Amino acid sequence: MAHAMLVSLSLLLLSFPSIHALSSCGGSCGTLNDCQGQLICINGRCNDDPDVGTHICSGSGGGGGGGGGSCNPSGSLTCGGQTTPTYTCSPPVTSSTQALLTNNDFSAGGDGGGPSECDGSYHSNSERIVALSTGWYAGGSRCGKMIRITAQNGRSTTAKVVDECDSVHGCDSEHAFQGPCRNNIVDASNAVWATLGLNTDDGVVPITWTMA
Repeated sequence: MAHAMLVSLSLLLLSFPSIHALSSCGGSCGTLNDCQGQLICINGRCNDDPDVGTHICSGSGGGGGGGGGSCNPSGSLTCGGQTTPTYTCSPPVTSSTQALLTNNDFSAGGDGGGPSECDGSYHSNSERIVALSTGWYAGGSRCGKMIRITAQNGRSTTAKVVDECDSVHGCDSEHAFQGPCRNNIVDASNAVWATLGLNTDDGVVPITWTMA
């Protein structure tokens, strides 16, 4: 199981406030960063972003059928004294899916814990590979498929899905004793970060992705 490396709470709050934003549809909020996933704060409540065109809160797509529905926490898990929400879903995948890029060591003995879910193997950090949050991993249906990741600096790269960034379970040896992933994580190898021209010391970086 892959998991993002641990970054201090204070650093995350300073550098990327929305990482700890947990308000879901209809939840109270004070700033744009108080809402989870692709939601934004409108009149003090988290709602769909009209600029992105999400239908996470509306639950129906008007005439299109099968509109987004909601992606609320399914529960919570306390690990090392910190309680983290758990998710069985992720935001809808679009042509420009908003996500958080984290860094993972997919090799044996790395911070990812056990071997990759897709093939039961460890991988070299020189490979352009990723783990996706549980909802996006979709029970392994994206295993072996390529995604395209675009950084805010304009650079993009493709990477192969080899693992799940578990948004439901954690706090054990299989998960390197880390808590569950958020529901909007693309957990990438050093090679992905390098190709995008990003510094792994930043820990968490906003990106967009889509299927390649």
